[in-house]
Amino acid sequence: MKNILVTRIDDRLIHGQVVTAWIKRYPINRILIIDDELSKNKLMERIYKAAAPVGVEVIIMDQEDAKDFLKEDPLVKENVMILVKIPQILEALLRAGIKVPKIILGGMGAKAGRMTFNKNVSANEEERECFKRIIGSGVEICYQLVPGDKEVNIRKLLS
Repeated sequence: MKNILVTRIDDRLIHGQVVTAWIKRYPINRILIIDDELSKNKLMERIYKAAAPVGVEVIIMDQEDAKDFLKEDPLVKENVMILVKIPQILEALLRAGIKVPKIILGGMGAKAGRMTFNKNVSANEEERECFKRIIGSGVEICYQLVPGDKEVNIRKLLS
């Protein structure tokens, strides 16, 4: 199985905080973005790849390909950061046997059907239930915008 250092939910995917803070905190050299729609969009793929710092490879896959990829043996010194927009993708990875020690919740923006439950995090009822199922499976989810911020376990925020 790949060496997953950071697993993050952030609907902006690659942006300044990921590039300047998370990658500097962890020795990440591969970013795996899991998004079915984005995996088919070559223009956006080029944009996300260009946003990554030198020495960090960006891979964009749909959920099925990502499951297979993550089950592969790691390359020498390979350190992966997983980025997704919604928790359901991570729940599917967990059900497929992918080990994720902790999930860091960044931003999930407001949109129709979502309600704010912590700072810049909004979720609809299904996303909240998904968080609860993931936590129930033994995986910790914490809100942390940047590595220097204190982690906030979302278990309390969901009750």
